[in-house]
Amino acid sequence: MSTVNAFVEKFLEAVDFQDAVAVTADTPLASLPEWDSLAALGVIVMCDMEYGKTITGIDLKNCVTVADIHALLG
Repeated sequence: MSTVNAFVEKFLEAVDFQDAVAVTADTPLASLPEWDSLAALGVIVMCDMEYGKTITGIDLKNCVTVADIHALLG
């Protein structure tokens, strides 16, 4: 599994926010201005393609922070 910092970089690429957003592992997903179903889909695809791990929308609904998503990969 990658480090959480490397995961945050991949997360930002997958979500592809229109405006730059400062994100750390402790960033609450609800605080992200463009965190929506399309962003979640990008993260689901990224987890599958980059990490070989299948996660679902329900998995993401249970995540509060970016680190919580990273923990799903473990």
